[in-house]
Amino acid sequence: MAGKIDDIAAARHVSSNRAIVDLLSDGIAAHEQRRTAFHALADRFRNSTDPAETERLSEELAQMVFGS
Repeated sequence: MAGKIDDIAAARHVSSNRAIVDLLSDGIAAHEQRRTAFHALADRFRNSTDPAETERLSEELAQMVFGS
């Protein structure tokens, strides 16, 4: 793991500590994006009145929760 951090730091021309902070920030942002997308999809599912759309949204939610 340390080697990967060092490689990333070198590629970005930053210190290892800065690379770790940047990676954590990127991870937190990605987590928030997935969370927002999940909630938007769940709202669409909850508000759907079309059975075909409800089924499709149900499958999308299942894939987001359980993976492919």
